[in-house]
Amino acid sequence: MNRRVWLSLALSSITLGSTAQAAGAADEYSISVTDMHCSNCARKIAGKLLAVQGVRGVRTSVQTHTATVVAQPAKTLSGKAIWEAVEKAGFKPVKLTTPSGAFTEKPKE
Repeated sequence: MNRRVWLSLALSSITLGSTAQAAGAADEYSISVTDMHCSNCARKIAGKLLAVQGVRGVRTSVQTHTATVVAQPAKTLSGKAIWEAVEKAGFKPVKLTTPSGAFTEKPKE
């Protein structure tokens, strides 16, 4: 594989924090971000999401403009805190999918 292609593929998906988990041990939350275009954007967003209380890990995808947040086992994350973390990173969230439903605007909790 061409080195440039490999590097591009390696940078297109970033994983921060520990996301190893037993089946069903932790919930996942997915947030779509319209303007996540590069690995620097993804790192910035992931850093803010990792600071949210109860977050175990974050996976980002530049190709799909999404961040997947993994909760610590037996923890329920605040949808509002996840949404606001993306805003604090300087980006605009457009959809948040949680274990309890989907939101297209900032959740109240």
